[in-house]
Amino acid sequence: MNKLVIASNNPGKLREIGAILAPLGIAVVAQGQLGIDEAEEPHCTFVENALAKARHASRQSGLPALADDSGVCVDALGGAPGVHSARYAEGPGSAQREEQDRRNNDKLLRALAGAADRSAHYACVIVLVRHADDPQPLIAEGVWAGEILESPRGAGGFGYDPLFLIPALGKTGAELTPGEKNALSHRGKALSQLTQRLRELQSG
Repeated sequence: MNKLVIASNNPGKLREIGAILAPLGIAVVAQGQLGIDEAEEPHCTFVENALAKARHASRQSGLPALADDSGVCVDALGGAPGVHSARYAEGPGSAQREEQDRRNNDKLLRALAGAADRSAHYACVIVLVRHADDPQPLIAEGVWAGEILESPRGAGGFGYDPLFLIPALGKTGAELTPGEKNALSHRGKALSQLTQRLRELQSG
């Protein structure tokens, strides 16, 4: 496998995934560059949505495909926004990513107003299919524990990173360098698992 399609148009995700897969010599292309529309994500679990996105991108492109489904799960909200993290706040479907992120963060702060328990975690499931009907997709998972602040901090990252505090570091996800974030994050952990599996396949 020397090329695969990433079933995402999120520039932050594409940067993170591309950087971690680069040492394997696998070229990645975003589905949008191939004219592939985003898949429906009707499921209530990360793994089902990731699998649906990977199969859709592979079927449309004829290439192996990798999909990530991830989000922030807040204990005081029963795990919400969860799989709805990307579109947690309602608004025009054509909203720019930065504007949607701002709306999502604002809604999360409103939902947690006055809450004493602000514990949360990011969850990520990554699925790689070698072809659209792959009966044994590679599946990797990662979790990143933290807390939700009462106001945003930091200019890096994306999504809920400005609100997501890593207590041991005293920093938010948006205050980490890309390298630091990749080493610690839910997506970094899942991709680390996946790359190990891919190395085993390449050497097998």
